Formats: sequence, C-alpha cells, structure tokens
Amino acid sequence: MASNAELACVYSALILADDDVAITGEKIQTILKSANVDVEPYWPGLFAKALEGVNIRELVSNIGSGAGAAPAAAGAAPAGGATPAAAAPAKEEKKKESEPEESDDDMGLSFFD
Repeated sequence: MASNAELACVYSALILADDDVAITGEKIQTILKSANVDVEPYWPGLFAKALEGVNIRELVSNIGSGAGAAPAAAGAAPAGGATPAAAAPAKEEKKKESEPEESDDDMGLSFFD
C-alpha cells in the first residue's frame, strides 16, 4: 500500500503534467508545501527522476488498453496481407501435422501389458 508521501508526490506530478509543466523535484516540493504536506526530502527528487522522459499524459490515457489492444491489432490486417502473428499459427499447425504423435505405449507406460 502506498504511503501518504508517495501519494502526495504522485498527485503533484499529475498536477504538473496536467498543466504541461516539466516535472522536477523542486516543482513537486513547491506543490507539496502549498498543500501543507510534509514528506521526506528525498521523495520529490525520487519521483522526478523516475518520471524523467515519461509521457504521463500518454501513460494515463492508455491505462487498461494493453490487454484490449492485442485482439484489436490482430483483427486488423495491413494492406500488404496477413500479419506475422496471423501467419505464425498456420506454421504451427503444419508442424503438428507432420510430427507423429507419441502414445503411452511407445514409452512403456501401458496399463494393459
């Protein structure tokens, strides 16, 4: 479970991202001070460093779309033909057809011997 300090830094970072302001430790600390939230001095810098180079707007808007994106992408074929993902199962089926199936009898595990 997240601590109050972690939540306060997350909310501060979201506020900064919503206002299109660069997320820095100093700006997170400024928001926390104006909200009268006391956190250990390392939290704002830690969050700023962790969010460096991360597009928070994209991250927030894509929450939950990871599982739903795969079936949608598999259903839409590009103009060039079948997708590589759609071609892969066909290769597996051919491979399975050519392989002889092993039975328990072949391994000496028959119950009727």
